[in-house]
Amino acid sequence: MLPRHLIALDLDGTLLPKNQEISARTKQALLQAKKAGHLVMIATGRPYRASKRYYNELNLTTPIINFNGAAVHHPLEQQYPRTHETIDLQTSLSLIQICNDIGVKNMMVEINDSFYMTHKAGFLANFLTDGLQPIAVGNLTSLVEHAPTAILVEPETEQIHTLKEALQQTNSETTLQRWWKGDIPILEIAPNHITKATALEKIARYYHVKQEHIIAFGDEENDLEMIHYAGQGIAMANAIPSLKELAAHVTKSNEEDGIALYLETALKL
Repeated sequence: MLPRHLIALDLDGTLLPKNQEISARTKQALLQAKKAGHLVMIATGRPYRASKRYYNELNLTTPIINFNGAAVHHPLEQQYPRTHETIDLQTSLSLIQICNDIGVKNMMVEINDSFYMTHKAGFLANFLTDGLQPIAVGNLTSLVEHAPTAILVEPETEQIHTLKEALQQTNSETTLQRWWKGDIPILEIAPNHITKATALEKIARYYHVKQEHIIAFGDEENDLEMIHYAGQGIAMANAIPSLKELAAHVTKSNEEDGIALYLETALKL
């Protein structure tokens, strides 16, 4: 009999195809893995509000990693130790001001599962609000009063290079800056030294799962540390080249049931 494994799933580009719906075969494989006694969990850059439908759909009973590790909680167990890392307020306000000075399409400041927005429109409003209303909309430097969990920036296409250069000159000791792959370029500013891997390590320790029995799936820059840390770090066929190089194995893409194909073999489902 196989030892209990911990299976960590990135959402966008990994578990989810373009239509944002978990495929029947992948869902079946994950439910079978759970039935066999393995632990299945989500590890995403999304906030909880934009990932809980998948948590519920898979009937998960594990903690969930949100904001790439900056927020971890257990939706079903209040006593589970909750994690919430933030970016210093003054640093946040100065970074928001840099974005304002350059001129960006939109910004979203996340404070745990609540948020502020410059404009309630476009990609950030359509995909990351999950029907909830912002605390406030407008000039974020005067609205934000608490240390954020993350800052998401949607730049004007012609300003991407300028924005990258301006932010690289700031004190990066306190923040981690990543670009999301996809049709819409989004810059994510997060607390430094916090990754999906740091969160996954704590969860594995909590459940007494050895590193070699962790299977993690990802496709993006924000999955690099997790894929490197997991005993079985699996890159999707659609993953960025650096992730594929780092991974123990490359499975089929998110459109071709890559997660199911790997688990069916690895866990003898």
